[in-house]
Amino acid sequence: MPDDDTTPFDAVVVGAGISGLAVARHLQAAGLEVRVLEARPRLGGRLHAAGTPGSRLDLGATWFWPGETRVATLVEEFGIPTHAQHLDGDAVFHDRPTPQRIEGNPLDVPSSRFSDSAMCLVEAVAGTLAPDTIRTGAIVERITRTAAGVRLDLNGGSVTAAHAVLALPPATAVRSIHLDPPLTDRLAGLAANTPVWMGSIAKIVAVYERPFWRDHGLAGAAISHLGSIREFHDMSGPGGSPAALFGFAPLAAGGRAPTPDEAVAQLTEMFGPDAAAPTELHVADWRAEPFTTARGAAHLQTYQTYGHPLFAEPVDGRLHWSSTETSSVAAGHIEGALAAAERAAGAIIDA
Repeated sequence: MPDDDTTPFDAVVVGAGISGLAVARHLQAAGLEVRVLEARPRLGGRLHAAGTPGSRLDLGATWFWPGETRVATLVEEFGIPTHAQHLDGDAVFHDRPTPQRIEGNPLDVPSSRFSDSAMCLVEAVAGTLAPDTIRTGAIVERITRTAAGVRLDLNGGSVTAAHAVLALPPATAVRSIHLDPPLTDRLAGLAANTPVWMGSIAKIVAVYERPFWRDHGLAGAAISHLGSIREFHDMSGPGGSPAALFGFAPLAAGGRAPTPDEAVAQLTEMFGPDAAAPTELHVADWRAEPFTTARGAAHLQTYQTYGHPLFAEPVDGRLHWSSTETSSVAAGHIEGALAAAERAAGAIIDA
């Protein structure tokens, strides 16, 4: 592996979420020298989980759907255990003083989940990379484009390369990294106004001794127009173990995430007294993750910008976009993150 300070890499990837890791894997398979810089002390970005290996539960991305071939290919290649989203039972709807039971489950659709969380996918892809490819705790502060390539200035040193890949949400990239020379007004505006997927929600995960809602003929699916948590789903592992419910609380309007007590109170109101005693409760506020949602980006809601053609065009042939928001395929999904990685890596390999 080249020395960071003296020998340029073929490409430096900013962000070790699944898209950044996939870019690095494609490039290394093509024989290129790659460095991945991750600001956090962990890998995975929005593929993040709570718990211990074997029974982890997703705090970020959870599902993948039929027809998402890139995810399916990796699942098959690495033998990653998956299971179907639980669908059976009735749903709950709350828009009047007491929640109402709805026959059937009109909220969930057939989909799959990683049985030990989406971290399995992160770990599998990261495990294919050459030793010392990834540097954590590396905060990129400036990227300078030159005729010869790019220079990335970090919180500790600098790195040079022929290409740089921004594998983080565009709105976060342009708010947290000084790009020199500046992007065109059109591209800068597009990036700055593209919402961060999950960047304005809190995800609440409640773990229980057993999936009690199934005993009552409920699917674990619910919609609330009255509480801070607006939708709920069954998040249990295969066979109902570990047993868990999760919900989304939208925060784009500037509200705060529910406290654990508030979350339990709403779960109890929606699913009955058995919901009052979770064995674990996690509140993941993605708006408060600065390396996912930069300051000033949580309010963005213009999702029509996802997959914009400008994101497919390398800036000066050197700076590439790779995040699920920039994908023209399955934007917002894990599949979209992998498709964006495929595109960015392909452009670098072709160059």
